[in-house]
Amino acid sequence: MNEPVRGLVVSHASLAEGLVQSVRQIAGADADALVAVSNEGCGPDALQRNVLQALGEGPGIVFTDLPSGSCAFAARKLSLEREDTAVVCGVNLPMLLDFVFHRELPLPELVDRLVSKGKSSITGQCREGAHADRAVSG
Repeated sequence: MNEPVRGLVVSHASLAEGLVQSVRQIAGADADALVAVSNEGCGPDALQRNVLQALGEGPGIVFTDLPSGSCAFAARKLSLEREDTAVVCGVNLPMLLDFVFHRELPLPELVDRLVSKGKSSITGQCREGAHADRAVSG
């Protein structure tokens, strides 16, 4: 059995805390399995220090809200300097729920699984009724 991977959600403002609290409420996940870090009030160096401290030792995944911006930049820089650290951008709730139930998987396998889960959880539907009132230009 592999060492459980620790998850860290790094986001703008309070999004990370909301996602982590939702996962804990839904799945009853351990407080140590998934941790929230906000970029609020942090410069690049302070944010990177906060992320490094929250990751602790052992394998970890840093989930970020956007693929660019201060959170992703800090995560990517850290992953270049730290072994057994992956970065997954575009975090969503189904992805995090899957993470807490499968965090014993090997890191590369877990990352592939989470990216697939995150993508498959995004769906959309648009149905215009016969009486839809649309503005037509042109």
